Amino acid sequence: MRVCHLVPSLEDRHGGPSKSVRALANHLVSADVRVDLLATIEAGQSPVRGDDDASVKIFPRVTPRWLCRSPELSRHLATTDYDLVHNHALWLLPLRYARAAAQRTGAPLVISPRGMLSGWAYDHRRWRKQLAELFVHPGAFRDAAGWHATSADEADDIRRRGFTQPVCVAPNGVPIPDFAELAHQRLAWLEIAPALAGRRVALFYSRFHRKKRLRELVALWAAAPRGDWLLLIAGVEEDYTVAEINQWIATTGAGESIAVFAGAGHPPPYGLASLFLLPSHSENFGLVIAEALAAGMPALVTDTTPWRELAGHRAGWCVPWADYAAALQSALDQPANDLLAMGVAGRKWAARDFSWEGAARTLHAFYLQLSNARS
Repeated sequence: MRVCHLVPSLEDRHGGPSKSVRALANHLVSADVRVDLLATIEAGQSPVRGDDDASVKIFPRVTPRWLCRSPELSRHLATTDYDLVHNHALWLLPLRYARAAAQRTGAPLVISPRGMLSGWAYDHRRWRKQLAELFVHPGAFRDAAGWHATSADEADDIRRRGFTQPVCVAPNGVPIPDFAELAHQRLAWLEIAPALAGRRVALFYSRFHRKKRLRELVALWAAAPRGDWLLLIAGVEEDYTVAEINQWIATTGAGESIAVFAGAGHPPPYGLASLFLLPSHSENFGLVIAEALAAGMPALVTDTTPWRELAGHRAGWCVPWADYAAALQSALDQPANDLLAMGVAGRKWAARDFSWEGAARTLHAFYLQLSNARS
């Protein structure tokens, strides 16, 4: 079976799908699928290199770049036959190209919304999305043979939007870092930020996007004394820059207990933190949450992420935003050994339930189901 995966970008600055789609494509090759991974990139930028089993093909974006318009990608799909076409993300032109490619050969089209049908994300600038449905990729949702969700919550989102095609739930995988890798992360970040030494660190590590409630988290952290705890904010600048976030912090007077860094070019900072924080408005999966668990760290997240099982696995807390302040204080008051035990439980859970091999097997079976239905 020859399959193509389309993702708007493989650049780190575009968040989790740039990493998770690549990993999924590579592990599908191990499941005996021939995979082309297709993406776009800004003209003049260097392609994102990786140790790939899938065949990665990068095509230049042209104006309007924000729609990921790429005539070269469109031409490739018009002249290359695939047994199945799997598109990741909505509202952009690659989904139009994917639909056309599937229609041309009669191949099934699978769509991964990657969180873009969930509550806050779906409603944010809704008018743009309505225009995209009508003019950017008309008919793509109707013509999809099936959908891929990364959580049961996301599958529910797909159903709530009225789509009745088959839905495959295949969670993202996450590698389990060994203790040498975590020690390397810790040393690297202590070089970047020596002030972290001797402090208990609560970590926010994600895109600097309004969906993540980053501004609200800064205000919440600054609203009470935090003892020897320090909030480390690291990630990819998007809606906000490091300079802007530091300006917010300056107005709160909490500069001694919050540190902000762009994460580009640095290893993840999981190895030096004791608690992970992500109070997002919405997440379809929340890859960084799984990565934090894999690194041996409990997580405190909002119930608009699909992580309500945290408490049952004794690996953290998943609470409404209205209760987040109280939950944060309770988490910070936990003895260090209790947080460590929760981290061990979360690491075991991640190793057992979130593997790329499992996700690839599940999706491969789904592909065969859809292909057989077309035969």
